[in-house]
Amino acid sequence: MNSELPTELSQLLNDYLALLDFERNLSQLSIQAYKNDIRQFYKFLIDQKKIDLNSVSLKDLVEFLKVLSSLGLTNTSIARYFSSLKGFLNYLLLSGYIESNPIEKLQAPKIAQKLPDVLTVEDINKVFAQPDLSKPLGIRDRTMLEVFYACGLRVSELINLTVSDLYLDDEAIRVFGKGSKERIVPIGTSAINWIKKYLTESRPILEKKNKSFTTLFLNIRGTKISRMGLWKLISYYSKEANIEKNVHPHTFRHSFATHLLEGGADLRAVQEMLGHSDISTTQIYTHIDRDFIKQEHKRFHPRG
Repeated sequence: MNSELPTELSQLLNDYLALLDFERNLSQLSIQAYKNDIRQFYKFLIDQKKIDLNSVSLKDLVEFLKVLSSLGLTNTSIARYFSSLKGFLNYLLLSGYIESNPIEKLQAPKIAQKLPDVLTVEDINKVFAQPDLSKPLGIRDRTMLEVFYACGLRVSELINLTVSDLYLDDEAIRVFGKGSKERIVPIGTSAINWIKKYLTESRPILEKKNKSFTTLFLNIRGTKISRMGLWKLISYYSKEANIEKNVHPHTFRHSFATHLLEGGADLRAVQEMLGHSDISTTQIYTHIDRDFIKQEHKRFHPRG
């Protein structure tokens, strides 16, 4: 089903954004963010097979905000989505396009509620610059960080990767998530290049006979790196990069989802990449074509 805005609605959106530009003197980045927020909501409605905005209910709005929260967006970002939708729906109401605005019955998200920090792309690059690339462990660490962020993996998914899970020619990796559920995740060019470097320059040095087997990321003993080992590495490199936020392994997963969504990636594609089987009480997601998911990753991931 086509998720493009109908012509009349698209024109109203353009008029609304022009009004914001004129009355509130917002930056072009802010205006683009408002536009993206509204389009994401319309895609969400299409997934629910709703086209007429007059049929939008309070429940629809609640479920949309729940999806955003489940995908790792901070309350600050979710509050902006709320503000974007409220303003635009009010504009549609005044324009006579809709008969009522259900968001008026919904309380805005409380920004004060603390959710996990999200790193900026600049923060990510600072952390990536910390490992000592003159050493095998430094190359390994840089590669782990790249893969972690490129694919939005859980800790267990990263440390349990094997060499046979790599499909680099197809720009993808195989991941076993919660309940050993298998999924294929796109991986960007930068992470692919680092994996190749690690496999040729670092892993052969770390590998130990009858210990390493096909485990991808090895510790100094030639065995699988532990969850705590990964946690310590991320904490160390974040401090070395002078990142003041509370950074832990899951921060990279939240950052992955946030950067893709804020860039305009499709909600369904990000949900599929993260391996969320039930991020909403309603079954709004359908099977997504693998080529489409890879396209969304390559198009919107900062290091795609």
